[in-house]
Amino acid sequence: QVQLVESGGGLVQAGGSLRLSCAASGRTFSRYAMGWFRQAPGKEREFVAGISWSGGVTYYVDSVKGRFTNSRDNAKNTVALQMNSLKPEDTAVYYCAADPGGRVYNADVDDYDYWGQGTQVTVSS
Repeated sequence: QVQLVESGGGLVQAGGSLRLSCAASGRTFSRYAMGWFRQAPGKEREFVAGISWSGGVTYYVDSVKGRFTNSRDNAKNTVALQMNSLKPEDTAVYYCAADPGGRVYNADVDDYDYWGQGTQVTVSS
């Protein structure tokens, strides 16, 4: 069993930065690849970034590549998403999720066993 809690969202101007954190409970956290998703109003939840169980492999969708950085610390049971050069189109609720299959790129929400509650990110123009 893994419980995930996100934090770090907020309101920022375009071009600014935010750092999202995802804290996990449970001794099996290091066995999971972790994904970040976001969901804007009226849109489906979309995959944004993934990171392997070790943290050694990451994946980013094109829209955030070069601006977002995914990292994890298994000793502290945390995953972080550093978001720089934010754009208004990045506005959404952001979720972290745990994939038992270990896939770094996995956009299928049904494959993820555990989800955080989400944190709102709002980027003003």
